[in-house]
Amino acid sequence: MRKLLPALLISGLLLGAPAAQAQTPVKAGTPSILFWTPEQQKAWYPAIEKVYRVNTVRRGGQVRALPKAAREIDPTFSHAGKTYSVSEYMRAYNVSGVLVLKDGQIIMERYGLGRRPRDRWTSFSVAKSVTSTLVGAAIQDGHINSLEDPVTAYIPELKGSAYEGVNVRQLLMMSSGVKWNEDYTDPKSDVAQAGAAILEPGVNPMVSYMRKLPRANPPGAKFTYNTGETDLVGVLVSKATGKTLSRYASEKLWKPIGMERDGIWMVDLAGHERGGCCMSMTLRDYGRIGQFLLEGGVARGKRILPEWWTAQATTPQITEGAPAPGYGYFWWMIPEGYAARGIFGQSIVTIPEERLVVVVNSAWPQATGRELSAAQAALLAAIREAAKEV
Repeated sequence: MRKLLPALLISGLLLGAPAAQAQTPVKAGTPSILFWTPEQQKAWYPAIEKVYRVNTVRRGGQVRALPKAAREIDPTFSHAGKTYSVSEYMRAYNVSGVLVLKDGQIIMERYGLGRRPRDRWTSFSVAKSVTSTLVGAAIQDGHINSLEDPVTAYIPELKGSAYEGVNVRQLLMMSSGVKWNEDYTDPKSDVAQAGAAILEPGVNPMVSYMRKLPRANPPGAKFTYNTGETDLVGVLVSKATGKTLSRYASEKLWKPIGMERDGIWMVDLAGHERGGCCMSMTLRDYGRIGQFLLEGGVARGKRILPEWWTAQATTPQITEGAPAPGYGYFWWMIPEGYAARGIFGQSIVTIPEERLVVVVNSAWPQATGRELSAAQAALLAAIREAAKEV
């Protein structure tokens, strides 16, 4: 279990945050989501629609059952010289939910911070992995011909920019080679400025900003964490399918997977869903996303994703510049598995050989941190060990 720790620590430090200015608050004067107090986190993470403008991802008429296993787990573990039960860990690290599925059955389900099973929780960059999954669905449906297609075939506004010659696969690996600054502490960084204003009427504000950026590396040569490109992929899916991301996610994920509650997706200044951030769903619905990928992109006997998609998306596709053991298609790689991760302690971790999905939702006091990531890694290791006995 110890070998999990380094990768989790590294990925925890590299997770993308939303560009605060690119979001549309419902009320003027709303503080940036990056700087909410613990009280604001507790009140607004489950109800992001009260704070920011959103679109709804509609559920269908059938809900996939997640039955409780005959035996549940309740591990204890040590971290930084202290011993924690799961309940003690949740109180110490402001965790609102922990869900563990093995073979599609619940072997642990816990709630904190006043959250109830039907309450949603915001995802931050976990949404990136959902956006990637919609690319797979669009390929299966024939809306996207190939990962080798040029990005400009779907977003023609990028012709003549540094994105000329970049293909869809390279966007999904965050390896376009376009210069980008993801420094959240620098108000002049790209992540702080991208999408902050409508620069060109009729053109998505993120597209307007991104097409003015210069080139730094050849396409496909190096991984560079770039939240703006995940928003571009969201735009690409919408243009390819002719549908909003919320509608397409409803048709290809929420309804066939059997989600229990409508999802919520934050939108940008143009009213387009943020491909890189801020979906909200229930704890069990996060688990259903993980289980869907674990089962190879098939829902109720129908293939939603290409047969090859999950194997590619959730295994290392690029290593240069990426944290070991590499990066997939908007999925973080960890030894023996893969993860969707968001700042402030959100994650869906899948360990295929152990048939395990682990979801954690949190309200950390800061976006990332070595100690926070190390504690969550220790929890995961204890869960994995306990699950072997089920």
